[in-house]
Amino acid sequence: MEKTSYAAGTPCWVDIGTADVDAARAFYSAVFGWDIPPGDEEFGGYTMASLGGKLICGFGPQQNPGPPYWTTYVAVADVADAAAKVTAAGGQVLAPPMEVATAGQMAVFMDTQGAAFAVWQAGEHIGSQLVNEPGALCWNELNARDTDQALAFYPQVFGWVPRTSTDGPFPYTEWQLDGESIAAMMPMAPQVPAEVPSFWMTYFAVADTDATLAKITELGGAVMMPPMDIPVGRFAVVADPAGAAFAVIALSGEGM
Repeated sequence: MEKTSYAAGTPCWVDIGTADVDAARAFYSAVFGWDIPPGDEEFGGYTMASLGGKLICGFGPQQNPGPPYWTTYVAVADVADAAAKVTAAGGQVLAPPMEVATAGQMAVFMDTQGAAFAVWQAGEHIGSQLVNEPGALCWNELNARDTDQALAFYPQVFGWVPRTSTDGPFPYTEWQLDGESIAAMMPMAPQVPAEVPSFWMTYFAVADTDATLAKITELGGAVMMPPMDIPVGRFAVVADPAGAAFAVIALSGEGM
């Protein structure tokens, strides 16, 4: 599905901060078939991956110590207003609102339990131009240490309405805007080490989950959670060779 705009409050972009951008470019282009040019020094080495000429996600040098990570960006109408809402809800501003040339404006935040995320006010760059197709972003999911805290924080910041199902082995919350599910939340899995804070997981769609896992391991990545079949498709959680976690899913329908 091609995108030309995102409603405020909708996840619209992801990027990875990693110590070795060139190694990441080689790995992800081999896994997903992305075209990832070298980074632009004007923008600190940042570059963007594309598929069939459509922008998918970003790559940049890691700004903080620790393992590399994927960051979820949420579209907003006004970055400064979003920053005010984050602090009013008890979150922290990690990187204050800033202009990114003519592309747009951004800021990076942390919620009340340590999950980092970013916001994007579009200029010439709207975010991901292709979603819900193999090789493209298809879902963003908060893994929360304290779901009650998240239920208090995110509706205050983005106006999200939670819809929680208790039919499965654990409560699963879909965040909704205008009746449409745009992201989700689940309790942190018990096997995750205690020192790991809440985090946002990025999902990329693939044509064949098992074939993708074979390619990932062949290239030095790891399978963190083996493939599992759920109503919307077959998914698995993986890590790239540097340790950045993400998920892949072969969708059974039109998206998550």
